[in-house]
Amino acid sequence: MPMAVMAGKSVFSFFTLHPVLKFTNVKNVSIVLNVVLTVAVVILYYLHFSEAGSVENTDAKVSNVHMDYSVAYINSDTVLANYDYFKEVQERLKEKSEKLETEYQNRAQGLQNEVNDYQRTLASLTIGQAKAIEESLVKKQQNLRLYQESLTQELLKEESAINQELYEKVTSFLQAYSKDKGLQLVVKYNQGSDVLFASDSMDITRSVIEGLNETYRNEQSQSVPGKSDTTAVE
Repeated sequence: MPMAVMAGKSVFSFFTLHPVLKFTNVKNVSIVLNVVLTVAVVILYYLHFSEAGSVENTDAKVSNVHMDYSVAYINSDTVLANYDYFKEVQERLKEKSEKLETEYQNRAQGLQNEVNDYQRTLASLTIGQAKAIEESLVKKQQNLRLYQESLTQELLKEESAINQELYEKVTSFLQAYSKDKGLQLVVKYNQGSDVLFASDSMDITRSVIEGLNETYRNEQSQSVPGKSDTTAVE
């Protein structure tokens, strides 16, 4: 039996794009940077409160060891807002998301047009013809759903690659920066972090932004001569 057709209503209900196809909020990607920059406050507690001792013979002499170490912090939100690499990949991912969404909507509209044509001609079709068209439309709708899922996975895969590259760039820079400045610990200090207070003198946010952008600018100049990037902090 052909499927029932209600006046003024489409037989097929077309789902909207999966939310992941919409460009992901900056905070989603910035989670990776937050993980990178929250460099285990537990380490700080350990260095501060731990005691180093040695047991010698049966007298068990315990000696406390004072350790000197340098700590600095950055505001990860400010770093993300001013890191040229992140801003550029963010824009590229947004453009790709919009492109894929347009492609999907075009396919969905094409199938909707076929459904509308079927509805208009249903009265003149035999039961066999109607059944054949219905089966074809159902198959096309299933294929459209698979296509939607493939686009979602494509964006997730690219976002994952961006997260990994962001992680590598930031950790690599912080390692070199810390070595040059004699730092043993760099933590993330902004709302939601585990650090409740830190002196402004420990804030290296601006310096890190400038260093990250300089490194990225040098990388770009090697592949695209003459290209310049801004390092202005918002």
